[in-house]
Amino acid sequence: MLGKSSPIGRVLAWLFALVILAGLTLPAGAQEPGLTASAAQELFAQDRPVTVERREAPVPGWRVSAGNEVLGMVGSTWEIAATTGYSGKPLDVLVAVTPQGAIAGARLIRQTEPVLSLGISDADIAAFVDGFRGVDLMRDHSALGPDPALPDVISRATVSTGVIRDGILRTGRVLAQAQGLGGGGIDRVGYRPATWADLLAEGAFGHSLTTMNDAARAFAGAKVPVTGSDAPFLEVYAGLIDPPTIGRNLLGDLDFTAAAGALAPGQALVAIMSRGLYSPRGSEWRRSGRFERIVFQQGDTRIEPVDSDFTMVEKLALPDAPEFKEISLFRLNSDPASGGIDPRRPFDLIVTATRPLADGGEGELPIRTAIALPQAFQVAAPVETPLWQEFWQQKRAGIAVVGAMLFVLALILFGQEALVRRKTLWLRVRLGFLLTTLVVLGWGLNGQLSVVQVVAFLNSLLSGFRWETFLIEPVIFLIWSAVALGLLFWGRGVFCGWLCPFGALQELTNALAQRLGVRQIAVPQALHERLWVIKYTLFVAIVALSFYSMEQALLLAEVEPFKTAISMRFMRAWPFVLFVLVLLTAGLFIERFYCRYICPLGAGLAIPAKLKVFDWLKRRPQCGRECRLCETKCTVGAIDPLGRINPNECVLCLRCQVVMNDPQTCPVLKRRARGAAASAPKEAT
Repeated sequence: MLGKSSPIGRVLAWLFALVILAGLTLPAGAQEPGLTASAAQELFAQDRPVTVERREAPVPGWRVSAGNEVLGMVGSTWEIAATTGYSGKPLDVLVAVTPQGAIAGARLIRQTEPVLSLGISDADIAAFVDGFRGVDLMRDHSALGPDPALPDVISRATVSTGVIRDGILRTGRVLAQAQGLGGGGIDRVGYRPATWADLLAEGAFGHSLTTMNDAARAFAGAKVPVTGSDAPFLEVYAGLIDPPTIGRNLLGDLDFTAAAGALAPGQALVAIMSRGLYSPRGSEWRRSGRFERIVFQQGDTRIEPVDSDFTMVEKLALPDAPEFKEISLFRLNSDPASGGIDPRRPFDLIVTATRPLADGGEGELPIRTAIALPQAFQVAAPVETPLWQEFWQQKRAGIAVVGAMLFVLALILFGQEALVRRKTLWLRVRLGFLLTTLVVLGWGLNGQLSVVQVVAFLNSLLSGFRWETFLIEPVIFLIWSAVALGLLFWGRGVFCGWLCPFGALQELTNALAQRLGVRQIAVPQALHERLWVIKYTLFVAIVALSFYSMEQALLLAEVEPFKTAISMRFMRAWPFVLFVLVLLTAGLFIERFYCRYICPLGAGLAIPAKLKVFDWLKRRPQCGRECRLCETKCTVGAIDPLGRINPNECVLCLRCQVVMNDPQTCPVLKRRARGAAASAPKEAT
């Protein structure tokens, strides 16, 4: 008996705890990927020699050039987007993006996805990743549903390939923005020649003029009076210059490319051009690093620029532009979610001039210049739909089916006392639900849980848990949520006995075998209990191995026949199919043979199942002492010779409850009926 206080149970519990502690000492995450010149040539489809330069800013990656021509940037999905697969481990793809915002190529570097490792060929994966070559990142690819511009996800690997797609697109957008393209609702691609007059006519720059007369009135009580005149105290032109039509014409090709290339994702570029007596920059910034005279304000958002976001420009490229005393470029946070300005909405540049007053204190003159990006240079910023939301939208029908099945199962388990008193009804409900689990949940919706998901969850706790990783498969997430709740109420049997498609396949084939007269083998209790050690050992071994090598753990997890029989519907190499057929054949003679002795997932569920709050299954004092019929009828041999139900092994099929409540089967009820019949004539006389 592998119960709560058995020696074997205690040993396995301690071993499992040691495995988890060992995992805490192992490094998580991925090593920094490298990029060779030959790999860069392949990504950009180049025959000529290329040079590769590692850069950490504005985003980590590599700049690839051929001679004097910049081919683009290459980045890692793990470095930039921290892409993790369903296994909880890094899913790393190198993505190459051209200066025009197109994906030049993509190359899978590392993955430990269970389906990709063993169910899909390397050629399928390579073809899928290579299918992103030529994708225009300047287009909106955020709409739900299939996108003809993107490669289709691989059947039977929709989650893993969906994560790859999401990582490639997110990384590609970041690399495009790092080269001055896209993002923030600003048109960073379109270009046409324009003069200073053209840009002013389009509203590219806000303008303000404060004369010496204005300053004299503002600083009337100053220690050093300001002499009034019509000359400019401060004249300012300011505007966003991210659009190439504005920035490239204003600064020239070289200066604009350098300024735009220094922008990090989520930044915008503002130019301040001024002339007159007063300097917006001042000189304090050289000591403190802060431009205390300048503030950008949008509603309640205020940004004070610092010297690390500042670039000085000596001269404008436009011949018809005025001569300016100061030309400054500032990189601003343009992400409102992180406290930045929204470049699509107007905001103000406020330059504050000060003068000491004769009676003490300081006079201030705020000079405000309105900045607004013209509508012609705005683009609709795509709303990024999280990948998990996309999958939930696409699988609404499957979610509804799973929800209905869980509702029916809840009615069965909560109303079990009424159900088990009707043997025929119970049998029909039982077989009907199992058939639905196999055909609809398993073969139809691919809703088969696996020990791989348990391993992925444990590894994610060590390497950085993210709900999004598990939400990307809604059917599996819903089933796991129901199983987690069911463990507290009923134990492991909620899944093993009702929601496991392979368990349903075993029980249905065994029921057919018994109907055809196949003789069942009764395993001796001593051997039966010792064979339990196999599945618990397998579970601990798979978890332990996953901390060392996820690839090796996935190979060992092939002891589960679920992928072959359910997920891939027997369409697999003959050794895997033969293994499943051997298990099913054994199950014809020993009901649920695999569940009893081999299933590592069942073993893993048995550990937290000890926390269950209620005990719904009833026993009588005579069970195990005067009668052992339930022991022989139990689907998985979970009832010991003393009549006790082992919660570690019970699959909650309710068969023992049906036997106990059937007056034609239960010996105790038969004896009571005979006693009642024998006493009836005496009472009548």
